[in-house]
Amino acid sequence: MNLPKPTETPAANILVVDDDGFMRMQLRVYLQKEGHRVELAENGEEALAKFAEIKPEVVLMDALMPVMDGFACCQALMKNYQNPSPLVLMITGLDDEASVDRAFEAGAIDYVTKPIHWAVLRQRVKRLLYQSRLQHQLESANQMLERLAKVDQLTQLANRRQLELFLDTEWPEAIRENYPFSILMSDIDYFKNYNDHYGHQGGDDCLQQVAKALSKVVHRPKDLAARYGGEEFLIALPNTDLEGAIHIGENIQAEITSLAIPHAKSAIASHVTLSIGCASTIPCLGSSWEQLVAAADKYLYEAKAQGRNRLVSGRWGEEAMG
Repeated sequence: MNLPKPTETPAANILVVDDDGFMRMQLRVYLQKEGHRVELAENGEEALAKFAEIKPEVVLMDALMPVMDGFACCQALMKNYQNPSPLVLMITGLDDEASVDRAFEAGAIDYVTKPIHWAVLRQRVKRLLYQSRLQHQLESANQMLERLAKVDQLTQLANRRQLELFLDTEWPEAIRENYPFSILMSDIDYFKNYNDHYGHQGGDDCLQQVAKALSKVVHRPKDLAARYGGEEFLIALPNTDLEGAIHIGENIQAEITSLAIPHAKSAIASHVTLSIGCASTIPCLGSSWEQLVAAADKYLYEAKAQGRNRLVSGRWGEEAMG
């Protein structure tokens, strides 16, 4: 993925931390002339409070201050804020090797010594801002890639990979907590006929409308609606018993009916309908979510065999799971 080059001279929020009032004023005037927005703090404790308030992109930090020095403040910032870590430029009158090492060990990205060489400071701040913008771009790109890896792009529901990761996490928890787990497996009735008649774009539009209906009904934080493949959708319902799952399935079918999506080639209705298989169990050691999915798929097959546009359900007992 090619990232655009970050703007090199943007206005930025910068926090200046120094116990010397004259130095604070000098730094503020200079940085404001560069177009930046500047906040001031007199010591490390005040800096921590200001940082929490304004979330500056760069912190210019004096090393030696009363109350809390720059080294301790920098360490606290690194501990309290991660991903991304704060970008701290240490300003110090100390230029011995031990002090420089201490600044970097505390988490500082760079340092300048007093008396300040303003041209050097300008370049250091510019470089840190470039680094900050690039870091944000990389994080945004990584978040987008992570989302792309988890979401079915057509329906915007969870994809098969995300579904499996979800079940791998939630199934063991259901075993530990001894609560029920239900699966709904649904299929759009006569979808091949729909595609043949309305075309693939029409089929895609239908899938998107059905996905939106599922999202409208399946909205608890613990539940997950996913595109299982083709015109099949799977709804995972942790901590939901059979009666609760049936209720959700019936609500889904009612929602689909209310959409009244025309289906001229359906053998059972003039609009799009769903067949649903519903399986529920209380997971036990030695069982797997794959077995419950297979049970839901079996009930879906029965729903189709009984004439479609219906929900067939059942409990999946320990004797079948073992």
